[in-house]
Amino acid sequence: MGDDAMALWQEANRIEVLAFDVFGTVVDWHGSIVRELAQLAPAVDGDAFARAWREGYRPAMARVMSGELGWTLIDDLHRMILDDVLPRFGLAHLDEAQRAELNRAWHRLAPWPEVVAALQRLKPRYLLTPLSNGNIGLLTRMARRAGLPWDCVLSAEVFRAYKPDPATYLGVAKVFDLPPERVMLVAAHHDDLAGARACGLRTAYIERPLEFGAAHPKDVSPRPGNDLHCRDFADLAAQLGL
Repeated sequence: MGDDAMALWQEANRIEVLAFDVFGTVVDWHGSIVRELAQLAPAVDGDAFARAWREGYRPAMARVMSGELGWTLIDDLHRMILDDVLPRFGLAHLDEAQRAELNRAWHRLAPWPEVVAALQRLKPRYLLTPLSNGNIGLLTRMARRAGLPWDCVLSAEVFRAYKPDPATYLGVAKVFDLPPERVMLVAAHHDDLAGARACGLRTAYIERPLEFGAAHPKDVSPRPGNDLHCRDFADLAAQLGL
């Protein structure tokens, strides 16, 4: 996009807030969990373990959204899934302290390499916040450890609803007293972006082809509907004129 076109685009959209999906978009959950497991149980297939733990995420949330479970923090859902997964990988012997420490691996997820520097580029112009199903404690500890320069931390916990519930996307606009079109969701997942777009938010897709590990590359082809399609956060900053 040329400079003139970028200026017109920015004026037309007047985006003030960038809200970021976190797991897979900001942080490399797969690689981080693989590294954690390699320290704890090097004989276990870390790739399969990480994917199995993550695969339990949506079914667990569905139990809450259906009313089968009451409102539950993601930390607690992660622990429920972990207790189910461990026997499948020969790790049923882990004691309570070991299980609790492993469950906190989600607080220690590492950002993708370009993320922190790109967020620092974006911060002078935009308000930056995560919009994640992760709970506030998880996201805050993650940000502190990784150096993520959020202006605040917004979570499903704030709205007591998981994405893609409209309450989450519209909740960001309400927090900042803005119309939805002045908020942009940045995410590596098309279903998340579709939910935001349906609520009137702007959307930017981030390619994360290795989200599920090098052995399981993800299709990151452009899809219609998103305002921006970006290789990574550095490209996002560049496309926003920074």
